[in-house]
Amino acid sequence: MEILASLYAQQPDWAQTLLALAGLILTALAVNFILKRIILRAAAPYLDQTTTTSDKAAAWLATAAPLLVISFGIALVPSLPEQAYTLIRNTAQALIVISVAMAIVTALTYVNELYERQPRSKDRPIKGFIQLIKIVVLCGAAIILISVLIDQSPLLLLSGLGAITAVLLLVFKDTILSLVASVQLTTNDMLRVGDWITMPSMEADGDVVDISLHTVKVQNFDKTITTIPTHRLVSDAYQNWRGMAESGGRRIKRSIVLDQNSIRFLADEEVVELEKFKMLKDYLAAKRDEIAEWNARELHGEDAPVNARRLTNIGTFRAYVQAYLEWHPRIGEGFTLLVRQMPPSPQGLPIEIYCFTDTTGWNEYEAIQGDIFDHLLAIAPEFDLKLFQEPTGQDFSTALHSA
Repeated sequence: MEILASLYAQQPDWAQTLLALAGLILTALAVNFILKRIILRAAAPYLDQTTTTSDKAAAWLATAAPLLVISFGIALVPSLPEQAYTLIRNTAQALIVISVAMAIVTALTYVNELYERQPRSKDRPIKGFIQLIKIVVLCGAAIILISVLIDQSPLLLLSGLGAITAVLLLVFKDTILSLVASVQLTTNDMLRVGDWITMPSMEADGDVVDISLHTVKVQNFDKTITTIPTHRLVSDAYQNWRGMAESGGRRIKRSIVLDQNSIRFLADEEVVELEKFKMLKDYLAAKRDEIAEWNARELHGEDAPVNARRLTNIGTFRAYVQAYLEWHPRIGEGFTLLVRQMPPSPQGLPIEIYCFTDTTGWNEYEAIQGDIFDHLLAIAPEFDLKLFQEPTGQDFSTALHSA
């Protein structure tokens, strides 16, 4: 070592500078090799094997070590011009800031990945908050980076931010709005990954697949992706179908439109014929007793049919539909079940069926709804009721031929 030191001292200044620089670079490379090729590889089995994010965070952090060697070791290089010394030191420190910032950002990504493995992550995603912390880290790193490069205190830069606050607010307007919206969505449990939402203003109708700080991604049922700015989900109206999914039942709300000209009273023999329907036996028996009692009390022996209460085909049909739905094995219990007349219109008299299936699955729901209306449309003529539809070309042709 003494011989090498003696030989080094005998060299001219420029040679001593080059040798010192070479020694500094070799030391930095050696530190980098030891950390990444030996220590990190030895620690690899103890890191999370299900993702590479933790490895990347450790690699970014390890990158700062050789840069630290250069940052502090450059002061030991003799005869180095002041400008070169400042440039190398500041560059090394700036790269250290970048390495540490990237290590923190990557570590935050890993934290989000760990959290998403938990069942509660579907109800309370933290991706928006993680992205906010990343923005804060990167903004802080940018301020420190600039201060290091210009060799000034970060406080000097921060003191000048007041003058450009309005510009920053304008530039980061969407980010600030999205931050507030993200907090509201998460705090009030307004939206979760997996929710089916409908938002006509954004042409979105499908499942939420991702919630981030700036955007919410919705996969529509035609497999397209709609990207919605997060703040629009607070300022604009949208429909969330989560309540339906959690209730276990899906609503049927559809009408059968009847021709009003086919509505009439039932004759006694028709009532007897309708008693063949199992679902109408109890209804007809109770209704006949009620009507007979009312007529005996109110009419006082009058026999004019116009003054008497009588059964109608439309009322009996409604009772049948009610009994049929109550019997149906796929109509959910504990939900509202209504069969009601809607206001008559030029298109006929709507009889609305309002009930809930015992499933929320789309395919099953449509099949149950189809089966119910198949039966009701086919059974209506048994009550001498005609379904209404607009006249077609065939109707006019038939009318002309009959004339």
